[in-house]
Amino acid sequence: MKITERHVKIFSAVLFAIAIALFVYQSFIDTSGHPTSNQKRLLGREESSSLVGTEPGDKQFNSSPEKQLDTELINEKFKGDLDQMKQRKIIRALVVYSKTDFFFVKGGMKGIQVELLHEYEKFLNRGVMSAEKRVRIIYIPVTFDNLLPALNSGKGDIAADFLTITPEREKQVCFISNRKMPVTELVVSHKSVIGLNTIEDLAGRAVYILKGSSYIEHLGELNTYFKNNNLSVMKIEESDFRLAEEDILELVNSGTIPITVVDDYRARLWSGLFPNLQVNERLKVVEGNYTGWAVRKENQQLEKSLNAFVQKVGKGSLLGNILFKRYYTDVRWIKNPLSTRELRKLEQLITLFKKYGEQYNIDYLALLAQAYQESSLDHSKKSPRGAIGIMQLLPSTASDPHINIHRIDLLENNIHAGTKYLSFIRDRYYSDPAISREDRLAFSWAAYNAGPAKVRRMRAEAKRMGLNRDKWFSHVEVSAGKIVGRETVQYVSNIYKYYIAYKLSSNRKNVKPR
Repeated sequence: MKITERHVKIFSAVLFAIAIALFVYQSFIDTSGHPTSNQKRLLGREESSSLVGTEPGDKQFNSSPEKQLDTELINEKFKGDLDQMKQRKIIRALVVYSKTDFFFVKGGMKGIQVELLHEYEKFLNRGVMSAEKRVRIIYIPVTFDNLLPALNSGKGDIAADFLTITPEREKQVCFISNRKMPVTELVVSHKSVIGLNTIEDLAGRAVYILKGSSYIEHLGELNTYFKNNNLSVMKIEESDFRLAEEDILELVNSGTIPITVVDDYRARLWSGLFPNLQVNERLKVVEGNYTGWAVRKENQQLEKSLNAFVQKVGKGSLLGNILFKRYYTDVRWIKNPLSTRELRKLEQLITLFKKYGEQYNIDYLALLAQAYQESSLDHSKKSPRGAIGIMQLLPSTASDPHINIHRIDLLENNIHAGTKYLSFIRDRYYSDPAISREDRLAFSWAAYNAGPAKVRRMRAEAKRMGLNRDKWFSHVEVSAGKIVGRETVQYVSNIYKYYIAYKLSSNRKNVKPR
């Protein structure tokens, strides 16, 4: 075949293209020959790291430079004692997601349990110079009700939560506790609440407490005392099961609810962050309780090691060093949606929210809660990203063929478009019957904030972590913190608290907020 000038040009072009391709490929390959994070992102398969911690807050949970930990080793059911754990070089800590004990900030783990377990890891490895021989703590999130069952079935080695020590629980597990520091259940109120000087001053008041907690039993005993002394009983209201103690304290701080009861260490910790909390140190519902971590009864070596650790470290001294303000300085905490000023706004809007709530089968109180989070019910609000109105929608979203509502600068159109968009998200992405009505709403809120694609990643990560991908609270919200940080988790949490506040107001219109 005769080589023409045209062939030469084509051949040269091909060589040039190959050279460019090799250059691009090399730029994405590190010196070890592995794809870099840039390459993984472009290929759409950036890998997640396992929940393995060294320093609290490490972005890489598997920060071991030597090798990736064997996930089969982590996930297998294992009930061996400390000597075998040292051979495996891992101890699995079962932790419960909450804003105090275990949570994520910018992909890193934070919280009291993380801080304490990190101290135990250092205690356990004292004198061990070789990184290869060190035992590492890994964190396995579980729901509170699964904490002890998961421990006893061999899915974890330490139940790392401040569990109240009771005779019934002592039949199941061994507790690790510094019994020099009893826990007291204290009355916490909004600073505007007056007349709380003695425990008898609770008579006739409404008290909102964590569902399923020991506080219920103790307040019931207090009501019996009130009856026997001709005093009015308290109205004890249990929280929605999706709320944690920190959520209830936030509701008190906002003035939405007046009074609650929590453990003393938690009350003092959060009163440093919530300026409107009044911790009533003299109002002790019960005192002399003890809390601690739990291990299996047969793990006597681990029990001995942990007991030596807690005697040396102590919960109280460490808690004083945890600077929670650095974790939460930029959080948008909830306000009181039931104040006189806010209720005036509500009265002017409720008809429209009811109209479109009925049309799209969404509780109008849930829509109001979302609107309050988005704009504080202020239709004139505009975001730097171009979202407008009471539901903070982009005009491009509202004009999408699936929504097809224009002029969202008009109040009714904005409410209609926001409701229709939320309904579209719910029905398109979360129609699986396995997802409860409440979780469908929570997932829809998350997607409204972060986008359906990111929520899909959150659900996939939750499944990888052994959590339920069909439940938002205590499950996907945990993995969400790893993927997008705190914003979406806080967004959904805030809306749900506003929703609870509106439902409380609706259910007890004859009860004043304070």
